[in-house]
Amino acid sequence: MSTTGANADPLAALGSLPGVAESVESVRKAVDRVYGHRVMRRRSNEITSEAALRGARGSAALSGADWALEEVRRRTDFSGDDDARVMGAALRLTAEAGQLLSVWRQSPLRVLARLHLVAAATNGDEVGRPRLAGESVDEPLIELPLPGADEVHGRLEGLAELIITGSSAPALVTAAVVHGELLALRPFASHNGLVARTAERIVLVGSGLDPKSVCPAEVGHAELGRAAYLAALEGYVSGTPDGMAAWIAHCGRAVELGARESTAVCEALQRGAA
Repeated sequence: MSTTGANADPLAALGSLPGVAESVESVRKAVDRVYGHRVMRRRSNEITSEAALRGARGSAALSGADWALEEVRRRTDFSGDDDARVMGAALRLTAEAGQLLSVWRQSPLRVLARLHLVAAATNGDEVGRPRLAGESVDEPLIELPLPGADEVHGRLEGLAELIITGSSAPALVTAAVVHGELLALRPFASHNGLVARTAERIVLVGSGLDPKSVCPAEVGHAELGRAAYLAALEGYVSGTPDGMAAWIAHCGRAVELGARESTAVCEALQRGAA
């Protein structure tokens, strides 16, 4: 996403793209339905915990580790094969996200570095910093052209400036841009998808749209499927108005589906079935 030009608030400009206002309103209604559920007034902590687990499962699925929810719930050791390590990373990131909300608006790059450190859980030189020229990226499920290190650094700085400066754009727009930009750049040597989806969650929660973190967009992204996810991402990378609007709408639909998931959890708890 270009962050230069006459428009001092490029994120707000995206909010005026065709269909984006409708997506924003649809998301708001879906979120309001969850927060208005009677179970949320009494047992919101349980809904938050369940949403975190389901969100981590969904994010891991998009990174190739598609486990049944009950398997995620049952397992305690995530140090085995590659899929187990991906799932473990997703769970760690979900737990870490809530600790970084207060830092995000002041130092988003610091938060992103911390997220990569948590996800990678190793001491390699490449961990916790954007990649350097010549360094490879382990992100096999995203096959878009990989920007060079100089472009990555410049665009990360531009994204950070937008976050720190603030915007009048709806939370959905900001979250979608953060998510899309990180996927497009793949700034780290690994775990970029997991980090991008966690950053999206941080924006949605920190903005006040979903303050209790009960509308896991990761669930919706997984439900919509990897093919649709990658097709929408191509729209973002194209930079065209239609492509950007399609990506924002895709992210909005994911939040709606996450909200629907937690509404179902609320109803199950109300029936005494969960």
